[in-house]
Amino acid sequence: MEEGAASNKMIVLKDYVKGFPKESDMLLKTSPIKLRVPDGCDGAILVKNLYLSCDPYMRTRMRKMEESYVDSFVPASPITGYGVCKVVDSTDTKFKNGELIWGMTGWEEYSLIKSTQGLFKIHHTDVPLSYYTGILGMPGTTAYFGFYEVCSPKKGDTVFISAASGAVGQLVGQFAKLFGCYVVGSAGTKEKVDLLKNKFGFDEAFNYKEEPDLNATLKRYFPDGIDIYFENVGGNMLDAVLLNMKLKGRIAVCGMISQYNLEEPEGVKNLFCLVTKRIRMEGFIVFDYYHLYPKYLEMVLPLIKQGKIAYVEDIAEGLESAPNALIGLFSGRNVGKQVVVVAHE
Repeated sequence: MEEGAASNKMIVLKDYVKGFPKESDMLLKTSPIKLRVPDGCDGAILVKNLYLSCDPYMRTRMRKMEESYVDSFVPASPITGYGVCKVVDSTDTKFKNGELIWGMTGWEEYSLIKSTQGLFKIHHTDVPLSYYTGILGMPGTTAYFGFYEVCSPKKGDTVFISAASGAVGQLVGQFAKLFGCYVVGSAGTKEKVDLLKNKFGFDEAFNYKEEPDLNATLKRYFPDGIDIYFENVGGNMLDAVLLNMKLKGRIAVCGMISQYNLEEPEGVKNLFCLVTKRIRMEGFIVFDYYHLYPKYLEMVLPLIKQGKIAYVEDIAEGLESAPNALIGLFSGRNVGKQVVVVAHE
């Protein structure tokens, strides 16, 4: 191998996926890479990837989509997603060699990023770098802006969060508790339910897999109704929630993980509740709020350092473990934020 070059391991998508994804839908490949930005490629950076984020929305990118807020993956090319990286070489004056950043990168050891728009420099390194895939990155900002900007919370509100032990849900619940709300979460195992109540400080939590009648379950935990629902699941859960919303309740639609592996999405029967209860239901994409990122850091960094907010990561070691880690999201195998360690800084 020539001087200044390296062997670059990468995870590529074999082809578009139907149904539940499998590890075999992703392949580990190796190719050489020069450790500098190619000549004539101005405004680009070459990075060494340190941590990669596994997120549910990545499943939607595994199918051919005509129109979406994010592009489909390209078969036979490296998967892309959020990650923490170190700049190896730069032709962009905004980024210097050796700087740490987070943002969209490739599922590979080294990535050439041709557009640096949407990348954030990491200035605070007195917290774990992996946090920038989660609480200090996309999931954290999703939780913060989804709750505060979309849900318009008031002290004393009753709040329900589905998929509450995930990277976003665990933070929404804690933000809501700090704000003075009554908070209930749903999850898929006893371990996760215990985590919600004992570590994240939720008032109550339940295992949705053990509840044959979700409508009755929600009435048990919210006898007077739900003010705010933070939606991560969709399907039957959304249908049951609509029946239990209060007058002028708010629903922030962050994701619908129960639908991502279905070829034909499930219908929702109780939408007329939006009319009768004057419910505001709003979908949102975190990109729209990134200009407020400094405001978020100002709020959350002191909470982390003072131990006032808990955060749980599920760490997978090595790039080769990434396909298995990603697929685990859709069976609820992960506990907390799923992170893949590519290299230690």
